[in-house]
Amino acid sequence: MKLALAEKQVPFVVFAVALAAYAAVAGPRLRRPSDDTHFVAQAAAWLDGRVDIAKWPPRADDPARVEEVELDDGRVVRGRRIMSLDVFRVAGGEEVPLARVQRTVRTISYNSFPPFPSLLMLPQVMVAGERANDVWFTIVCAAAVPAIFLLLLRRLRAAGLSQRTPSEELWLTGLLAFGTVFFFSAVQGRVWFTAHVVGVLFAALYLLFSVEARHPLLAGIALACAGFTRTPMLFMFPIFLAEAWRMRPRDALGVTRFPPLLRQLAAFAAPVVAAGLVAAWYNYIRFGEAGEFGHSYLAVRQQAQIERYGLFNFHYLGRNLAVALTLLPDLTVRPPHVSISGHGLAMWFTTPALVYLLWPRQRGPLHRVLWATVAVVAAFTLLYQNSGWVQFGYRFSLDYMVLLVVLLAIGARPLTRTFRALVVVGVLINLFGAVTFNRDPRYYRLDNATYGSVVPH
Repeated sequence: MKLALAEKQVPFVVFAVALAAYAAVAGPRLRRPSDDTHFVAQAAAWLDGRVDIAKWPPRADDPARVEEVELDDGRVVRGRRIMSLDVFRVAGGEEVPLARVQRTVRTISYNSFPPFPSLLMLPQVMVAGERANDVWFTIVCAAAVPAIFLLLLRRLRAAGLSQRTPSEELWLTGLLAFGTVFFFSAVQGRVWFTAHVVGVLFAALYLLFSVEARHPLLAGIALACAGFTRTPMLFMFPIFLAEAWRMRPRDALGVTRFPPLLRQLAAFAAPVVAAGLVAAWYNYIRFGEAGEFGHSYLAVRQQAQIERYGLFNFHYLGRNLAVALTLLPDLTVRPPHVSISGHGLAMWFTTPALVYLLWPRQRGPLHRVLWATVAVVAAFTLLYQNSGWVQFGYRFSLDYMVLLVVLLAIGARPLTRTFRALVVVGVLINLFGAVTFNRDPRYYRLDNATYGSVVPH
């Protein structure tokens, strides 16, 4: 009885330890909101009955700017200037020559990042207004991740999909929480990193509810929350479908009973479809197109390449693969002796234990679908116009990092002393990133020449 009670308490202990660790590393950041409080500003705008952000946070980057202009025929239209084509692209409509634009009536700012974290922040914003602390919010969400991930590993063990011992499950939980780029992301606040943390939280919940397809409605809700925080995570849906098919009900002759299977899939799909319809409506009222979430309107240095190649293109693949797989710190004889590209560091460098994915001992029922899902989710960020700049490590890997650590769990490769040493090395590397990133610029190369090339000059 005491042992069972102790096992139930472990996730709460893990949460408390993670919360204390993240708060200690965040340190003075906890005293005030971060500079990039897009989600707070959006929540405050909703409470004012608006979808645009009338008062953009003064130090925040990456606004999505819609320009309202008057044309030579007297019409007032909304859209953006495409300087490379010398046209004004009307939101959801035609393109008109820039020569027809008479004047700018006003410029409207929107938050183009998927807004689900703003929904979670509403209670805090109702109390504190625009002073709501996104750093504390992010750290609390981050501390919940290892606790939920531990429950996921236990669920996999109970389902016979993992043979890990409780001790090994703690090692894998520590790997995700402190031995990956999740660590430096957890202690920042700021819109990009808050989105990653909230996305990982709901991805872990989605996997927890998807094992053996036991909770279709909850799995659908979790997937919708993850996908409308980090869009690529929507493409994790094959995991539930595979589990539902694997566990499909059958009659005495082994024939699939489709009516209960279809009801299960409908329960899973309903919240995802509902959230998609809300998102399409939200996009339309802001940008005139159901599929335009606003990144095309970002006021960023990459605007010229976005105009030329779009948000997603194979043109970006080589650079993004180089960032994800090859970037290493530059060692110098002069202080501070270590220099990190603003594009970050390779995944295998920040999390060396991932090399164990290459030699699984077992390939169970989830092995192929997890790898296929990793490939699909990763494809979106590998083809995306931004590498993740500015970052310590390749932060876009967080869109599928939970899946990679689950693959380590079900792969049944013994967690030897070498593996545990690699986990410790990863924790130390990511601790360095968590302590120095956005704090000590001496260690990071953020100049224009560095942005133009992932290879140090």
